Amino acid sequence: MANQDIKHINQFPPVVTVLGHVDHGKTTLLDAIRKTSIAQREFGGITQKIGASSIEIVYEGQKRQITFIDTPGHEAFTSMRSRGAQAADIGILVVSLADGVMPQTRESIHLLHQEKLPFIVALTKSDLPGAQIEKVKQQLLRENVLLEGLGGDVPFLEVSAKTNHNIKELLDLILLSFDMQSTNTAIKANAPLLGIVIESKRDPKVGAKATIVVKNGTLNMRDDVVCDGQNFRVRTLISPLGKQIPTVSVGEAVEVLGMSEALPVGSILTSQENAVQIQQQEATPMQRELKYVAKEDERGKVSLVVCADTEGSLEAITYALPEDVKIMAKKTGEVSEADILLAKSTGAIVVSFNSKIRAEVQKLAMTERVLAKNYNIIYEMIDEITDVLEGRQRAAVEQVFGTAKIMAKFPFEKTFALGIRVLEGRVARGDRIRIMRGEDTIGETTIASLRVGKDTQSKVEKGHEAGLVLATPLDFQLGDMLVCHS
Repeated sequence: MANQDIKHINQFPPVVTVLGHVDHGKTTLLDAIRKTSIAQREFGGITQKIGASSIEIVYEGQKRQITFIDTPGHEAFTSMRSRGAQAADIGILVVSLADGVMPQTRESIHLLHQEKLPFIVALTKSDLPGAQIEKVKQQLLRENVLLEGLGGDVPFLEVSAKTNHNIKELLDLILLSFDMQSTNTAIKANAPLLGIVIESKRDPKVGAKATIVVKNGTLNMRDDVVCDGQNFRVRTLISPLGKQIPTVSVGEAVEVLGMSEALPVGSILTSQENAVQIQQQEATPMQRELKYVAKEDERGKVSLVVCADTEGSLEAITYALPEDVKIMAKKTGEVSEADILLAKSTGAIVVSFNSKIRAEVQKLAMTERVLAKNYNIIYEMIDEITDVLEGRQRAAVEQVFGTAKIMAKFPFEKTFALGIRVLEGRVARGDRIRIMRGEDTIGETTIASLRVGKDTQSKVEKGHEAGLVLATPLDFQLGDMLVCHS
């Protein structure tokens, strides 16, 4: 009996993450495996959120399960691909024989190597005419993917989701690779609970819910757990097939209900007893409520209020936005009247991804002259925001004449004079200046008086020291920077 238990424990399902370039057939491959049609329901044929599914096959005369994590292929979802790899036991690198190695293929290879994750190369679209198999193999070798038979140990298969060519063989290869790993799943099964959040959202009907992949231990209904500082009791466990189940163990994915707020993706779920021993790698929770951010000097920048369908989408959008975009607030859920009013007060644009903008909210946006737009494809959102940003930056170009460091402060009549050293360019009487403390703007004014010693000067060049008086007193400190600009 004990031997049978051990045998069963050692056959927990492997968790497999699917990576590769956009449009290389990842979701279509999973459709062939799962006998579903998810790809047909995705906007633009692109997977835009992480999901988990479980399949069962007969392997060496026994029923075995495999848990798949489907990760998006578009470049905006780097962080989501990273989470998939961290949660997985094995990676599948999907490379189209029609296109070969592409930018996100290289990124996925780098991630797999960085995570030291065993992986299999699936050469897709082998049924298409003109497939250049040897050329793609050589491209992979140049990316340090050392394939079996070519001097390496990375297994590969030519597959076709359209004709089901080598689909069963790919599943067998996954289980063979998993069984050859040294990880003892019996030990993992008896270890304290550890799960990884791979997706999270707030559902208007059932409240917050999260998709968890169990890496160690067992998760049961009514367990008291901790995740990202939230203590809660598991109310419901839902399998990838949509059925309520009482328990899940190593290698299984499950949708969890019971938390009060959506959990940050990538966060660790564990038992309350084990919580003090878990050091979460991402301690800073994602912002889940609207928070007002004070205005700064926003010349040449774009301010946004961002709403998205899930925490994963929200994180991916945040990652993909240009550096000069300022996020005033971000949240999951539909756009509300409060979002529009916040955008008006902060001069922001409202963008939503796979989220609703109700007619009355859109009407309020028009009344308040706030731009609010929903997107179903993320790169269209990013491209349009980038265009707006570039337009504003062209309109807000300023000429910097010189920079100086504030070295001294001394009384002058009823105010204070600044002692400065010019670091770049020149400083001139009448210049408009900005005082900076790190990245923060302290204030702006003009130079009323400029002297070197007792002599009045109109201009002081780089490398020289001077004293100056501001037209309007500002709360400067020693070490602050002074920027002279147009």
